[in-house]
Amino acid sequence: MPPVDAGSAGPLAALAPVALQFAQKAFIVSGGRLLLVRKSASDPFQPGRWEVPGGRLEVAADLDLDDHIRREVWEEVGLKIDPGPPFHLWQWFMPDRGGPRGARVRVVAAARRCRPVTLDATLGNQDAGDHLDGCAWVPLAEIGGYDLIPSLRPVMRAFLAAAR
Repeated sequence: MPPVDAGSAGPLAALAPVALQFAQKAFIVSGGRLLLVRKSASDPFQPGRWEVPGGRLEVAADLDLDDHIRREVWEEVGLKIDPGPPFHLWQWFMPDRGGPRGARVRVVAAARRCRPVTLDATLGNQDAGDHLDGCAWVPLAEIGGYDLIPSLRPVMRAFLAAAR
């Protein structure tokens, strides 16, 4: 590899920038059923697909990781939860709509088992950016019949394997 002078642009300088964000997803189980949410047709990335509640950390607003997952679940499905331990880490990339052309966001995520404190799920608290149009308590044996967001599929397999 040719030497790179200090202070000069290296071979990676031509790549588009990548921002880093952190997210959590809540695997909420009650009575052998897992709470899933469906992305609306207006979702820019995964329209009509299913996932679990959760979202990205708001660095200035979330007090800690438990506060973060509680906020996300409350906003998306109106449930109060007791956050449990993480059981899986993964990542995905998405376009950075606020950045320069070609910029991407790397989202590093933790999946957490959570216990519901309330059970009446509602989409009334979400903001427009959540792009959700449905939620369902799905029996664990039936989850394979749902069209999940691709990046969530290995996480779901890990979750279901541990639930057996």
